[in-house]
Amino acid sequence: MTERRAEVARKTGETDITIILNIDGTGQANISTGVGFFDHMLHALARHARFDLTVQAEGDLHIDEHHTVEDVGIVLGRALHLALGDFKGIVRMGQAIVPMDEALALVAVDLSGRGYFVFDGKFSSPRIGQMGTSLIPHFLESVAHAGQFNLHARLLSGTDDHHRAEAIFKALARALDMAVQHDPRLAGQVPSTKGTLTD
Repeated sequence: MTERRAEVARKTGETDITIILNIDGTGQANISTGVGFFDHMLHALARHARFDLTVQAEGDLHIDEHHTVEDVGIVLGRALHLALGDFKGIVRMGQAIVPMDEALALVAVDLSGRGYFVFDGKFSSPRIGQMGTSLIPHFLESVAHAGQFNLHARLLSGTDDHHRAEAIFKALARALDMAVQHDPRLAGQVPSTKGTLTD
């Protein structure tokens, strides 16, 4: 089986980001974005998706963390789409309901070739550590659009924003892990009646 791996770099006047992604990994992560809570969430994503993930990001944090979080999402989405290659034989869709203590999150994905994002949930605090909570859905939206897949995320319960956010990232990880698996019944076919998920 061909290694499903991608390295994507993106440099703008606001950020300089390099991501190396191996879909068929063991959950090893080397993350440095300068935003501590965001690093924590990306570590959780890698570990629970079983992705090997390296993220090196430098951004204009003297302004705020917005550009860094958004642009990491863009580069990660591109890396995921590139690593999947021709999409042949993958399950394509995945979903997970994940608890984190009192919090519960549902995430469903469809690696459809079409970027679409829906979020249903609220955070009670404006920030978790160094990261604005409004950036959590914005990151997910950036990943989905750049990765060209459908992503629906819903917070079902919870009172602690750290737990709410972590449940979302872990649910995303498990949903992606399900969706990228190979289905031996497909025998290398693209899981679409169109015959393609890349155009």
